[in-house]
Amino acid sequence: MIELRPLQQFLAVAELLHFGRAAERLHMSQPPLTQAVRKLEAQLGVQLFERSSRSVRLTPAGAALQASAQKLLLEAAALPAEVRAVADGLAGRLRLAFVSTVGFGGLPQWLRSFREACPQVALALREATLDVQLREFEAGSIDAGFVIHTPGAAPASFQRLSIGVEPLVLALPSSDETPTDVQCRSAPLVIFPREVAPSLYDAILTHHGAAGVAQEAIQMQTIVNLVSAAIGVAWVPASLQGLQRAGVTYRALPDAPQVETSLIWRDDAPPVVARFVDHLRAHA
Repeated sequence: MIELRPLQQFLAVAELLHFGRAAERLHMSQPPLTQAVRKLEAQLGVQLFERSSRSVRLTPAGAALQASAQKLLLEAAALPAEVRAVADGLAGRLRLAFVSTVGFGGLPQWLRSFREACPQVALALREATLDVQLREFEAGSIDAGFVIHTPGAAPASFQRLSIGVEPLVLALPSSDETPTDVQCRSAPLVIFPREVAPSLYDAILTHHGAAGVAQEAIQMQTIVNLVSAAIGVAWVPASLQGLQRAGVTYRALPDAPQVETSLIWRDDAPPVVARFVDHLRAHA
């Protein structure tokens, strides 16, 4: 192992090519500096300087060490600030999962403003449903995740930030005739599998009635596309109305179930998660 101080001493001599002036810069006498350079040469097994009574010159090995030592000392000088930035959540890597519905809401704006506020944080994004996220939390492969659930029914054993509550609206196949509320509720459902969002699945089935499930699909885009094919109707978050598809009409109905979006994370999450949570509190 080469310590930093001998490299600092070597660089002073390499820059000034004079042991006496280098010693003055380092606030030390010349003999200990000469001894330190010789010790470094012995440690490396190379000659770093060609010395004569009139001049000091770098050898090729010395020139190579000069470039590497300058880079190393710059990195060492920056290291405390880099470590503090990671500890403060201003640098590092945030592995973030999200359900597809959040992508149609505020997620793009939140990510953009967070990257502007914390440019040293690298974002690793993954679209994943709740069941997948829970497995990835268990494996330690994500730091935080956006999930949907009925209000107040977020997964247990997690820290949570509520992003907001919104009603569900009914996605219907477009028709020349306007169906009644009763007809809407009697149509078969296109819905996600229960494990994707258990509390929301149960709330939708309880509210919709006994029409039954026509088709299951994981992604909300796929669900809306199946509605456009007249496979059935689907309850989707109101924010999803921005997803326009030919053959699909969105309709708000009285007493519709509500859906809550939350960010969840573990107690032992890295500091960058706390920084992201604070950002969401200010912007979401």
